[in-house]
Amino acid sequence: MHKLHLVMGGRVSDPQTLDFVNLDSLDIVGVYPDYATAEEAWRGSAQRTVDDAEMKYVIVHLHKLLQPDLPN
Repeated sequence: MHKLHLVMGGRVSDPQTLDFVNLDSLDIVGVYPDYATAEEAWRGSAQRTVDDAEMKYVIVHLHKLLQPDLPN
């Protein structure tokens, strides 16, 4: 099984949290088969919005949610 990763982002109420303001406007960048590819996509999205402190992009480890008992 691939170690799936989701890259997503959006406007947050506080840049130090993951409290996304409007879930309907989340930017779902994509799902990637490994961390390196996800990080590359995350970096591109985050750099495009670097001047907007309220925009935040994250990498979600989907494989850990789908099979939490498996080792990393």
